[in-house]
Order: sequence, then C-alpha cells, then structure tokens
Amino acid sequence: MSQPSTSTSQTEQDALRAATFQRLHPKVYLERFLAENVRPDGRGFEEWRDVSVNVGSISTADGSALVRLGDTTIVCGVKAEIAEPELDSPGDGFLVPNLDLPAICSPKFKPGPPTEEAQVLSDRLNEALIASGILPTSSLCIARGKAVWVLYVDATCINYDGNAFDATLLAMVAALKNTQLPEATYDEETGRTTCSRKVKQPLQLGRSPTSMSFGIFDSTHVLADPTSFEEPLLDTTLSVVVDENGDLVSVAQLGLTVVGGQDVLTQCIATAKENHSRIYSRILNQ
Repeated sequence: MSQPSTSTSQTEQDALRAATFQRLHPKVYLERFLAENVRPDGRGFEEWRDVSVNVGSISTADGSALVRLGDTTIVCGVKAEIAEPELDSPGDGFLVPNLDLPAICSPKFKPGPPTEEAQVLSDRLNEALIASGILPTSSLCIARGKAVWVLYVDATCINYDGNAFDATLLAMVAALKNTQLPEATYDEETGRTTCSRKVKQPLQLGRSPTSMSFGIFDSTHVLADPTSFEEPLLDTTLSVVVDENGDLVSVAQLGLTVVGGQDVLTQCIATAKENHSRIYSRILNQ
C-alpha cells in the first residue's frame, strides 16, 4: 500500500492548524487577512458573493423563490388567505413577512421558539417592505369593509452563512413578483367570497427593494456582504436598501456609532448603488 506523500500530509497539518487558530483566535485570524487587503474567503473588501434566484419551485404556494447568497440559502413562499379588514382601514389588506432561522440551518441556532435574531430580522424586513411601498395594501382589497387578502410571506433559512437580511429581502421580493392571486368576488347577500379557479392575476407591485449590507470591523475596515464568521466580530452593520432604479429607500444601522460616520455611510450607499445595478437588476428582471 502506498504511503501518503509528505507534501499532502504537510498541507493537511497546515489546514488543521489554521482551522484551530481561526476557532481559538477569530479576531486575530481576521486581522491578519485584512492586513493583506483580502478576506478569509478570498474576496476583496467591497466584493459580494455570488447571487442566484429561482422562482416558482413551491407548487403549494401562491408564489415562491429560492435565493442563494454565497452559502446562505433562503426559501420563501407566499400564501394568500381572505380575511376581514381592520375597522380603521376598511380598504386595506395585509402583508405579513416572517423569517424562520431553524436549528437545521446553523449550529448557532437552537431548537425551540423563534430566536430573538429571527424576530429582529422579521421586523427589519417588514420595515424595508413598508418603506419601499412594494405593494399598496389597498390593492389587496376585495370588498371594502368586507373582505381583503392577507399575504403571508414566510421565509426559511435552510443554510446560514451570514447576511440573512439581504438574502431574505431578495427572496421575499422575488416571491411576491412570482405571486398570482385568483380573481375574487364578494357576494353581498351571502357574505361570502368566491375565488375563480381559472383566472389568476399578478400582484400590483410598486418599487422592488433590495438590500446591500456592510460590516464595520475594528472601526477601520468596511466589509461588504459579511459571512457568518465575520458577523460576530463586527462593531456595526449597515444595511442600505435601494429600489430597482438604484434610488435610496432606507438605511438601517445595528451596533456602535461608526467612526467617521458620514464618510462611511456615503461610501456604503455609493457601493450599494453600484452593486445593485451590476447584480440585482439582472436578477430581478429575469
């Protein structure tokens, strides 16, 4: 039986040492890469991971999308139900986004009720969708004061490698673009709503928001599209949401105040607009 070569054995030992050092001293590990103007996965500071979108893969949903951002994978399904509107908004339906981060997607998440991170991300996703005006809730009205559509936009992370916000927002937008609702008619006499089995219509969508997130490491380095390894080491995360034209929708900051805040913010917005036109415009127009 042939013996393994010395070079192969040495390579494996070096890889093991690097993995051990990364686990024991993650900040120093990252600092050494950044000192060489490169990140541990080989990307530049402002470089995004590959993005792909597949729509319509869930036959039981009214609309669906599967998004991969690097190794982060999000599946999103839209399910429509009919309900009574709120008394103070008789002509408005409901858009209900939610993100689930199950234990299966990463060792960092445990089985049980929704994590605080999932709840925070769901709130941020709702704010981004509302701020963009992606779907006027008045377009979900079937009969004023009687019946409206409720759209449950449920996303699940099936593999987590950081930056779930960007990936999930893209999945939700793609799923809503893929959604078709049956033609619904409200009968005043019976108080019932009837849905057509043959006639379906797409949603009346407005702007299409996408997010580009950045992590600030050690108050000096701005890292686009942070990975799950980089995220715990960051001082601050900035998420820049733009629409399909690259116009600014909103900016959200989590963490400490950024040193040189205005300059960093301007840099992130400019990078977000540049990457949007290069990456997301092609994907969302498929």
